[in-house]
Amino acid sequence: MRIARNDIPAAITTDGAIARMQPDFGDATPFAKLAGEYYSLKAGADFAPVLQGLEDDLCQVPHWGYMLEGELTVGYKGGEQETVVTGDLFYWPPGHTVKAEADSEVIMFSPQSEHCRVIEHIQSKLAG
Repeated sequence: MRIARNDIPAAITTDGAIARMQPDFGDATPFAKLAGEYYSLKAGADFAPVLQGLEDDLCQVPHWGYMLEGELTVGYKGGEQETVVTGDLFYWPPGHTVKAEADSEVIMFSPQSEHCRVIEHIQSKLAG
């Protein structure tokens, strides 16, 4: 299965970020269906404020991905941080937040039903 970036539906659109999510992009049975995601983030985009209200105010969904370009700081529950840069393949376990240090383009794969709930939470925070 393949899909062009601009054909992936935008789930979140703000001045600082566009998060695209294609449900049913893969099936890792017996584990879960996956969503394929493409994020375009401007420098300074910070997910911490829109994750408030979730468990520990963090995203509790694992993500696997590839950083096409840019730089992100990923913060974890215990206060640890790591930097993801252009060309990095990554895994973020549950319990994280993300901030763009530079304009960034990211591809991710996430458990669909769990991440859709996080996206819905973010959408409601953005709606006010």
